Amino acid sequence: MLYLCCTKNDYLYNLKSLDMTSNTKIVLRMKPNKEGFYPLAIRITKNRRSNYHYIGHYIELKHWDKKNIRVRKSHPNADRLNNLLISKLSEANKMLLDLQSKNKDISANQIKNKIYSSLENETFFSLSQKYLDELELNKKLSRLSSDKARVGHLLKFTKSNQLTFQEIDETFLKKFISYLRIKRSLSERSIVNNLVVIRTLYNKAIKLGIVDPKLYPFGSDKIRIKFPETKKVGLTIEEIKKIEGLKNLSENEKHSRNVWLFSFYLAGIRVADVLKIRWSDIYDGRIHYRMNKNSKLLSLKIPDKITLILNCYLSSKQHNTDFIFPEMKLVNLNNANDIFVRTKSATKNLNKYLKQVTERAEINKKVTMHIARHSFGNISGDKIPIQMLQKLYRHSSITTTILYQSNFIHKDTDDALDNVINF
Repeated sequence: MLYLCCTKNDYLYNLKSLDMTSNTKIVLRMKPNKEGFYPLAIRITKNRRSNYHYIGHYIELKHWDKKNIRVRKSHPNADRLNNLLISKLSEANKMLLDLQSKNKDISANQIKNKIYSSLENETFFSLSQKYLDELELNKKLSRLSSDKARVGHLLKFTKSNQLTFQEIDETFLKKFISYLRIKRSLSERSIVNNLVVIRTLYNKAIKLGIVDPKLYPFGSDKIRIKFPETKKVGLTIEEIKKIEGLKNLSENEKHSRNVWLFSFYLAGIRVADVLKIRWSDIYDGRIHYRMNKNSKLLSLKIPDKITLILNCYLSSKQHNTDFIFPEMKLVNLNNANDIFVRTKSATKNLNKYLKQVTERAEINKKVTMHIARHSFGNISGDKIPIQMLQKLYRHSSITTTILYQSNFIHKDTDDALDNVINF
């Protein structure tokens, strides 16, 4: 077996127990995985009987320094791994000393279970799985889908499911950011979203006592999370008139146009909500629906242009409780995952045919179902009082509405520019 013993210059760390019958050591186990990598582990010995706790990191044999019992500098994460080995050995030894002082008859297996059942040894990925399970339980499936992928990015980066919160420091996060930017080719906004998930889980770990708050790697003087400004592009009145006036469209193209215009005419209702609207939601000349995102109720007047769209789907109406649009008619309404998958698939399909529609209209902007919302904002500009826009957008905060609408209000800056240069 290989033990972790270092010279004074190499951060001497040869720990002794209270008695000679039990000890803890770092070992490189000679049991390679399918890829040919060897696992690092903590060996716990009591009365010559040993038990192993795998740290979760695997290395190639060529990266192991037998003489100094440490990861060679040739390994790309040598410093981080060696620091982790020392930290893990220190934690295990302290726990062992405490256990021995209370019960000298405890076995190696019992020692291992007591040491590693401690909350402080919960890893990032074990806590992240609980977080993802919680999202699923609360049926926040859109968030679940996004955050599961982000946790996956970190797992691919570390190549280990035993990442501790103590390892997630500024240096680690800077390397992860570079990985996302260069290897994964993610946008700056996507990179920030990945960091937000890590920050969320780190805050949970602090509350649970898993990690010391002093190690928190986020803040103005550390890793700062700042959302980059996003460019929101909306269509103009002329462009929407082109879409409205298109002739000789296929049935799929007509349908995607109808759903898009339905959303636009009602102040940019999100497509997930549009597809769930039933005939029974329309009465007294108004549409009444509950938003999926925040469960808010809203009632809007039915414009004449919406009535024309509704007439296209009357022939398929069998019951008043039917969905207006066909995408959700076969969905299992008692299965939240089925609703989510069907909605996601339907949106992708609608966007596919919407692209064909905009190409035929000779519109060079990238148009998706969500752009209906941006288009309403672009055309409304500063024509509608901000408080009314907040109500139409269903924003909880007027600040959100102001920030959203700032993407589309340019008159003041345009006038200011003209006043300076038109001389």
